[in-house]
Amino acid sequence: MSYDPNNIFARILRGELPCNKVYEDEHALAFHDIAPQAPVHVLVIPKGEYVSQDDFSAGAPDALIAGFWRAVGTVARELGVVEAGYRFLANTGADAHQEVPHFHVHIFGGRDLGRMIKRFDD
Repeated sequence: MSYDPNNIFARILRGELPCNKVYEDEHALAFHDIAPQAPVHVLVIPKGEYVSQDDFSAGAPDALIAGFWRAVGTVARELGVVEAGYRFLANTGADAHQEVPHFHVHIFGGRDLGRMIKRFDD
C-alpha cells in the first residue's frame, strides 16, 4: 500500500484539519480520538509519511523511531494512565481493520479494558 498524502492524519499534521491536541514534539503528534472507545482514547502519530508499523520500522530513521516511542510513553504518563494500566494498539493492514493509512498508535485507558482479544478456542 502506498502512502496517501491526503489521508486525514496527513491533513491534521499539515494543519489543514483541527484536532484536540494532547502532545506534540518534533517526532509525534497526539490527539483525542473523535470516536473514543474508552474514557481515555488518544492517537499518537509520527511526523512522517508511513503507512503502517511495518513501513515505519523498515523506513523511518532511528531518531524518529526512538522519538516516536518516547512520545507514546510521555503521552501515557501525561494522561495519568500508567499506574492503573493502559493498552496501546497499532492496526496494520486489512485483516487488522486499519482505517487510516498513516501509522498510528491508539492509547486506551481510564477503565478495566478486559481481555485484549477473544481466545481462539472460545
